[in-house]
Amino acid sequence: MPIHYTDPITRLKGVGQATEDKLTELGIETIEQLIYTFPQRHDDFTLSDLERAEHGQKITVEGRIESPATVFFTSRGRSRLQFHLKVGPHLIKVVFFNQHYLKDRLTAGEIVTVNGKWDRGRQTITAQKHFQGPQTDEEQMEPVYRLKGKMHQKTFRKLIRQGLDATKGQLADPLPEVIRLQEELLSIDEALEQLHFPTSPEENERARHRLKYEEFFLFQLKMMAMKQKRKKPGTGTVIAYDNDRLKEMIQSLPFEMTNAQKRVVNEICRDLKSDIQMNRLLQGDVGSGKTAVAAVAMFAAITAGKQCAFMAPTEILAEQHAETLADWLEPFGIRVGFLAGSTRVKARRELLEHLATGELHVLIGTHALIQPDVVFHDLGLVITDEQHRFGVEQRRLLKEKGETPDVLFMTATPIPRTLAVTTFGEMDVSIIDELPAGRKKIETYWMKEDALLPLLKRMEVELDQGRQAYVICPLIEESDKLDVQNAVDVHQQLEQYYAERYSVGLMHGRLHSDQKDAVMREFAEGRVHVLVSTTVVEVGVNVPNATFMIIYDATRFGLSQLHQLRGRIGRGEHQSYCILLADPKNEEGRERMQSMVATTDGFLLAEKDLQLRGSGDLFGTKQSGMPDFHFGDPVNDFALMQQVQQRATQLLENPAFWEEERYAPLRTYLHESNVLSGERID
Repeated sequence: MPIHYTDPITRLKGVGQATEDKLTELGIETIEQLIYTFPQRHDDFTLSDLERAEHGQKITVEGRIESPATVFFTSRGRSRLQFHLKVGPHLIKVVFFNQHYLKDRLTAGEIVTVNGKWDRGRQTITAQKHFQGPQTDEEQMEPVYRLKGKMHQKTFRKLIRQGLDATKGQLADPLPEVIRLQEELLSIDEALEQLHFPTSPEENERARHRLKYEEFFLFQLKMMAMKQKRKKPGTGTVIAYDNDRLKEMIQSLPFEMTNAQKRVVNEICRDLKSDIQMNRLLQGDVGSGKTAVAAVAMFAAITAGKQCAFMAPTEILAEQHAETLADWLEPFGIRVGFLAGSTRVKARRELLEHLATGELHVLIGTHALIQPDVVFHDLGLVITDEQHRFGVEQRRLLKEKGETPDVLFMTATPIPRTLAVTTFGEMDVSIIDELPAGRKKIETYWMKEDALLPLLKRMEVELDQGRQAYVICPLIEESDKLDVQNAVDVHQQLEQYYAERYSVGLMHGRLHSDQKDAVMREFAEGRVHVLVSTTVVEVGVNVPNATFMIIYDATRFGLSQLHQLRGRIGRGEHQSYCILLADPKNEEGRERMQSMVATTDGFLLAEKDLQLRGSGDLFGTKQSGMPDFHFGDPVNDFALMQQVQQRATQLLENPAFWEEERYAPLRTYLHESNVLSGERID
């Protein structure tokens, strides 16, 4: 019976119980899993030209053994094996140390290939590896796999070879032939062969490009199909808001909206009036006025008889949003409610009753909003603040509280376009790229850590004027492994330094949520003057009176995180100052500090952060939904990602995609990805 790629690994020759156990330890149970286990690198044994080989260079040569191998032993039992090899016109010496057992395999007159370090003066190779007979194509670039346990490279390579030979022509190619021909891509069989056993570095690179294209293409096909499905007329509810009342509400705000805010409001209002469900991401730097935009969107929905839900990641942040939104909305007769884990039973019951009857127009809260007993009368708009801090499931549960509510996600973490294309490809994106008028730019300085004492005196000047300050530390407590400042020690030091003059608070992730809220509330109300904290304040409450921030060991943070932390100050009328304490050990660290001093533009810093640290640093890979690409890098391969996105969009818009047999595997892929449910996207 012929071997099939779905068969267990035991179908391959030489796989007994011991080998099967070793492969299982590597997570390999089928032949398909085996051939999709790719090398971590290739050792290049391409033949070298002795005329051009430099002294000390690692080279590979092929030649005829001219003299029998001889072995010499030292008094300590070590061995030296040597023989002469004719390489073209050159007669060179080959030496192997502690491999005397090769003597019987090296016969005069035989052709061998030898790899090792070249001594030009002595015309000698100190060899590390040899191949019997003339070199084959496969031996030019030898795959090296990431193995563990007792599995040997040589055994694993033989199994890969066997698996590829046995399954050739069986794998369905995810990329249709028409795309492969137009893009000059290898077939899946050719790509797998060249990934494992390349005939040249160039062919290996072609294989990697093929798999990279496939990863990007399948991802973008799914993203664009989701977007087109969502854009299908009738997927949403038309929210026919009262434009005159909306203008009146905007004029009542205690500030003039920026042009960027007005532009984004118009984009959201177009979505509300449409019968296509809104799925929009609102990006805005810290302090750019996203909450005001959210208030306008909610007011519009309420004038059309809809209810709104607003979910924030922490109780104190949700409470602050509730107070702000109530100030703006309640003068128009709009009832705003607040729901959190700490809400008392009686108040909660009354709140939910009014919500179910429609008497309550807006419900603001934490993840308490997604609990089963929270029932809306007619939910029309769902807003999630700092959306990456909620899991996909939490966001879905809130959305399902309504029939087909419009959805607005908000984030103060600037997402560079290189990442927005990948992570949020299925969303529409709005950007508030302008700060309110009169907002003073935060002055940022980078200082060495020995400048702490004069820095505390400078902070004292701010405190004496009635201002408040943050002091940020990377760790909670002292660590044996890391020589960095910790919040507990710094809190004690500052309490001693300021003694009875100023109150110093402490906040970190190990505190219970009630304790954290209590500390933040004391700080917001001015009862705590200096707040020592870890990065839990990265997304925090609005304290306009805080004008000074010290960040210890600033090189421990990425640029995006430093920018988020800095955004806790500079929110009032007074000049604010951010001090980065850091002694960078490398150029990347120095470059990060210089970037922070040079600009307060979050989008510029996010792009720079991607270049320096990669995409995972922005939110953390799992939180952001960033796919785990094996071959492609959405940052460095951004041009290819854009090209593939355009290709996927064009294909979905082509009627042939939905009708022709050659595209059937891609349609199946979309169904299996739960993007399609039997219907065609028009």
